[in-house]
Amino acid sequence: MSVRIDHLVTSGTFSLDGGSWDVDNNVWIVGDDSEAIVIDAAHDAAAIEQALGGRTLRAIVCTHAHNDHIDAAPALAAATGAPVLLHPDDLPLWKQTYPEQIPDGDLTDGGTLSVAGTTLTVLHTPGHAPGAVCLYAPALSTVFTGDTLFQGGPGATGRSFSHFPTIVDSIRDRLLSLPPETVVRTGHGDSTTIGAEAPQLAEWIQRGH
Repeated sequence: MSVRIDHLVTSGTFSLDGGSWDVDNNVWIVGDDSEAIVIDAAHDAAAIEQALGGRTLRAIVCTHAHNDHIDAAPALAAATGAPVLLHPDDLPLWKQTYPEQIPDGDLTDGGTLSVAGTTLTVLHTPGHAPGAVCLYAPALSTVFTGDTLFQGGPGATGRSFSHFPTIVDSIRDRLLSLPPETVVRTGHGDSTTIGAEAPQLAEWIQRGH
């Protein structure tokens, strides 16, 4: 059975620093017909479980802990028995949404996750959030960037726990070195490629320092 990437869009609210915004989130499911991982369990646990179609869920991976990326994670974990994984630097953000519980495991820079014979490598890419990570799957020519990199530039850094020079460093040091044909699958909006974003990112890098 060959590995594939399934895509689900869910809708809800992002809340931080006293404000709330309606958002659409990308949920990515990587696996084959028997097992999968979910990247960013956003808003609707039931819809994500339905999209899994009875497959064994190996892990729920959080690219960062803004509430719109984790608000369905505990319910999905309870329904499937899968562990919720987060970089520990994002625990302060996690606790804003779930003060009485913690994730089941840590994501670490350079660590790997395996599903359906495919390896995804964790890249710690702080800036949008302290514990933000991307997941690079070279066999799929894909990097899942959460809110670190979008079509058109870096993720937002205007709110608490974020820092523009840091996200620029992360993109320069961890993402621009990936092959230009690598597909960038983002936390919101359309996908792009590293090569398509590289010229504009060079301008952002100059602005970041």
